[in-house]
Amino acid sequence: MSTHINDAKAGDIAETVLLPGDPLRAKFMAENYLENARCYNSVRNMLGYTGTYKGFPVSIQGTGMGMPSMGIYSWELITSYGCKNLIRIGTAGSFHSDIRIGDIVCALSTSTDSNYAHTFGLPGQYSPSCSEALVRKLIHASEHTGINVHLGNVLSSDVFYELEDSWWRPWQRMKVMAVEMEAAALYMNAAFNGVDALAIMTISDHFVTGEQMPNDVREQKLTDMFELSLETVVREF
Repeated sequence: MSTHINDAKAGDIAETVLLPGDPLRAKFMAENYLENARCYNSVRNMLGYTGTYKGFPVSIQGTGMGMPSMGIYSWELITSYGCKNLIRIGTAGSFHSDIRIGDIVCALSTSTDSNYAHTFGLPGQYSPSCSEALVRKLIHASEHTGINVHLGNVLSSDVFYELEDSWWRPWQRMKVMAVEMEAAALYMNAAFNGVDALAIMTISDHFVTGEQMPNDVREQKLTDMFELSLETVVREF
């Protein structure tokens, strides 16, 4: 059962999958956090791995950048491979002084400038939201690990390099926490297909202060998010 972009066979991918945009981040996590990890996909160098974390089957699949890419990978994971719990792990840019570089945000809901929702034929505007079950597990994992997370609205944008310097301020005024590029598509695909999705991101850029997390320290700074995402998937009530 391979697809145009995935070499995985039936049973290769766990029902719970973490979704970093960067395939090398998937490789890093698999090698450093999973037991008995094996690579099931390398098509287009978009690496995917399956292993276990504390005995729980987990897959980690790179998705690329932007909603079109996330849309394709998450759709196939859900419809072709039967994934039930999909958690985006990535980076975002903060719109607020109290959400600092290195902090973690979770998108309870997503605003977006994308036209991705047109495919679902909706008669009005739609507000993509996360899974209640997964966010409850995330809160439990945050309490268990002591890793803090900001919960709220996040902007999923189609554009990385905006021409207007102050483009983000109207979103800030509406209390949108941060901007990223994938969560809305993931949430819409999950909602349409009746599965659970969550997006958690580490702040790597700051629109208020102008700070940026250097590329060579990102993997070190993202370890709290990696741990929190994995602890989320193994939480039980």
